[in-house]
Amino acid sequence: MKTLVSAAALFTAALFTAGLVALPASAANLVLYTSQPNEDAQATVDGFMAANPDIKVDWVRDGTPKIMAKLQAEIAAGNPVADVLLIADTVTLERLKQDGKLLAYASPEAANYDASLYDKDGHYYSTKLITTGIVYNTAAGMKPASWQDLVKAEAKGLVTMPSPLTSGAALIHAQTLTGVESLGWAYYKALAENGTTAAGGNGAVLKAVASGEKAYGMVVDYMPIREKAKGAPVEFVFPAEGVSAVTEPVGILASSKNVDAAKKFVDYVLSVEGQEGFVKLGYIPARNGIAMPEGFPARETVRVLPLDAATALKNTDADLKTFSDHFGSN
Repeated sequence: MKTLVSAAALFTAALFTAGLVALPASAANLVLYTSQPNEDAQATVDGFMAANPDIKVDWVRDGTPKIMAKLQAEIAAGNPVADVLLIADTVTLERLKQDGKLLAYASPEAANYDASLYDKDGHYYSTKLITTGIVYNTAAGMKPASWQDLVKAEAKGLVTMPSPLTSGAALIHAQTLTGVESLGWAYYKALAENGTTAAGGNGAVLKAVASGEKAYGMVVDYMPIREKAKGAPVEFVFPAEGVSAVTEPVGILASSKNVDAAKKFVDYVLSVEGQEGFVKLGYIPARNGIAMPEGFPARETVRVLPLDAATALKNTDADLKTFSDHFGSN
């Protein structure tokens, strides 16, 4: 976890992230909790503060499960620190919405987004599309084009993927694919029977495929695309059936002490300027009419499979149990 603020605040930030002190409400005009990688979070905050020089932002970064654990502990203690969240998935924010923890805000930027990409009541808005597809080592014997290719005999024992038990994106991916009639949980059972391993997160999958330890993997798009540009022996495929997507939604806490600044942050990340900033970082923009990042195919060629956040939330416990039945609890 990391809070990037002025140099004078670094010591306090270190104590805060260790859980030794609480971040004072007066330390910033806006406090952001995010699951973005550190460099991406800093770029997002820098862009926002450049557009809003009167607002100072403090930010805390960690994986979505840890961010949520911290936030829930603060809520239980009656002292939620964050004003705004920018974290991995809509299912997490749907849970907060249903618990009454998010503020409804009708951003004027929403008119530029497909209705499926934001909550109809304005509690959260998708900011990008981080899809999960197939990565393969360029030395692999098969060049996969379909999810079904990963259960073929040629891929036996050569496939790895992140576990939904530890990765929010992997859970969204499993819930999305199992909602496809031609796949379902039967597909995951076939993966397990074909020797697919499931553990850890996306970074470990990419490392295993790039090193040649495994030939194929399920992974979020930007990782192998970035590494290929650096010379790694990997290719990324958007499978024919379509891809799942986590959309890194933004939402305002109902307990926010800086609501006006929080609304400006939401508007910024949804604006053309904010979306172009995400494109520069290598992400598919959620806003219509924005060009794709370098190394990605045309937007219309990427088929994003649907996922209803409320339904996924309702089914989460059952889905995790079914996954564990096939792959164990690693």
